[in-house]
Amino acid sequence: MDTSLSISHYLEELSSNSPTPGGGNVSAFCGSLATALGIMVCNLTIGKKKYFESEDELKVIKKKLEKAQNDFLILSEDDNNAFEKVMEAFKLPKETDLQITKRSKKIEEATIGAGVVPYRVIYLCKNIIPMLMVIAEKGNQNSLSDAGVAISLISSAAQGAFLNVLINCSSYKDNFGAQDILSRSKSDFIEVKDACSKGLEIIEKKLAGKS
Repeated sequence: MDTSLSISHYLEELSSNSPTPGGGNVSAFCGSLATALGIMVCNLTIGKKKYFESEDELKVIKKKLEKAQNDFLILSEDDNNAFEKVMEAFKLPKETDLQITKRSKKIEEATIGAGVVPYRVIYLCKNIIPMLMVIAEKGNQNSLSDAGVAISLISSAAQGAFLNVLINCSSYKDNFGAQDILSRSKSDFIEVKDACSKGLEIIEKKLAGKS
């Protein structure tokens, strides 16, 4: 996401007929929103006498989330750039056999490269979810629902990113790099999905007063 844009401008661009920003960009931005909520809960906890024992741990987590928030924003912009490279590859000339071969190779390279970005989003989500779980457990319980929304957004970020890995890498069955990205992404996505599901189940029960 271009952080110089207002939210209304971003939404206008997102809903236009331009392919960028698109789903990959939004997936990474969901990660930024998740980390922002996590940071908020940390801020609502740190300094509170009731949560003194958790303060040092949450201070560390807060700093990590602040870095991750920026990393997600960078990845959202990287997603736009990666897609542009794919489009540039499709515009290469295809008049001769040599040009056709070169063009096909560039398209493959760019498309697989576009799969790397969402993989990094999933990997970052995998690193973030344990922190959000700690925040949900040890953070200000008046903001437990906010921690739950953060976890939900991380799940969405990983799900969306995995879909983008699939569309970019699945067709290259004979490319080791593409299949490696696909395999790693699937494994990490399943881990994130399962962790988020368990975390949200715990939070829902707490909010409903069942634990």
